[in-house]
Amino acid sequence: MTDTERTQPEGFHAQALSASLTVKDLQASVAWYRGVVGFAVDRRYERDGIPRAVALSAGAVQILLGQDDGAKRIKARGGTLESEPADTRWGVRMFRLQDPDGFKLVISATK
Repeated sequence: MTDTERTQPEGFHAQALSASLTVKDLQASVAWYRGVVGFAVDRRYERDGIPRAVALSAGAVQILLGQDDGAKRIKARGGTLESEPADTRWGVRMFRLQDPDGFKLVISATK
């Protein structure tokens, strides 16, 4: 198959990708995405004078890096966790939750 051939039926054709990542060290992550990967800073977000997030882009790809505890945000908005954030022996920090339809989600980040 060549790069232009597609298998049928085609589900969708994406033109862009946006992702939101919760990071442990916002400044270190911004430096890495800029210096190593080549993203540019679009906007910085502060709360109470403290940097909380940075929007980055590279062409049509956008990433929002946020320094926040996602588990606290979920609880603050009425969600229930199936497991509290914990570090695993294989080097991942994770927690579990369930959506209203019963789908189980695992939110994780490599340490």
